[in-house]
Amino acid sequence: MVKPGTLISERLHNRRFVLSSNAHGLSTADTVFHYRVDGEAISGTYQGGSIALGQLIGRVTGPDSIELLYHCVTTDGQLLAGWSRGTLGVDETGHSTLSFVWGWLAGASGGGESHYVELSA
Repeated sequence: MVKPGTLISERLHNRRFVLSSNAHGLSTADTVFHYRVDGEAISGTYQGGSIALGQLIGRVTGPDSIELLYHCVTTDGQLLAGWSRGTLGVDETGHSTLSFVWGWLAGASGGGESHYVELSA
């Protein structure tokens, strides 16, 4: 049996992702997410577009699933925090993809779905 974090680590660790669709969030195609995986723990940063600086922390929840808590400061000085549950996939070109269901915990209300693709090296 494959340890749940193995696929996640191989497809997510030290990789960068950009938005492919996000109808209700602050992230744009200019926001770059950089992930790190250490066993079952996930951490990362994100920045760009209207995000001055963001951080995330989370865990592996299954062979291709993760959950995250995130917070950021926007370029206009807002402090926001939220949660997300995501699924890791691979697109037809071999790039890793992430699909999230997410919601705000502080600083904003609502939520939505977001989709990301690995940024080519």
